[in-house]
Amino acid sequence: MSMKRTPLTQAGAERLRAEAIHLKKVVRPAIIAAIAEARAHGDLKENAEYHAAREQQSFTEGRIRHLESELSGAQVIDITKLNAGGKVVFGATVTLYDTHKDVEIAYQIVGDLESDIKENRIAITSPIARAMIGKQEGDEIIVNAPGGELEYEIISIEYV
Repeated sequence: MSMKRTPLTQAGAERLRAEAIHLKKVVRPAIIAAIAEARAHGDLKENAEYHAAREQQSFTEGRIRHLESELSGAQVIDITKLNAGGKVVFGATVTLYDTHKDVEIAYQIVGDLESDIKENRIAITSPIARAMIGKQEGDEIIVNAPGGELEYEIISIEYV
């Protein structure tokens, strides 16, 4: 049984590793201290701080386990070393021209775990990323979005 390894960009893997380290070295000890502090106040049934801290502890431990499992199973891809031959591939940063809105927008195609629309990092599984994969500069793509079809032209592709 071969598990499909999740692709992650080098930068994405580093961000997730840093988050896991922060949770373990900073957040976890702070929660443990908060739990000890709340315990010192006596009756735990009525103690909101204690329950909040326990809930945060459970969330944090879950997040640490999730990050570590994703990182251990990930295939980390160094985009700068890809020989993609000018095609849109995982990790590429693609500048698109939106024909309807008359604007340019750049997206980096990343793994699900590292996608962040605020940072213009879109998941490889998203409709727009799927429409771009394998295309080249000058190609037009059509994305079926909830609000209808979106049309873009690929302006540039970078492997940074």
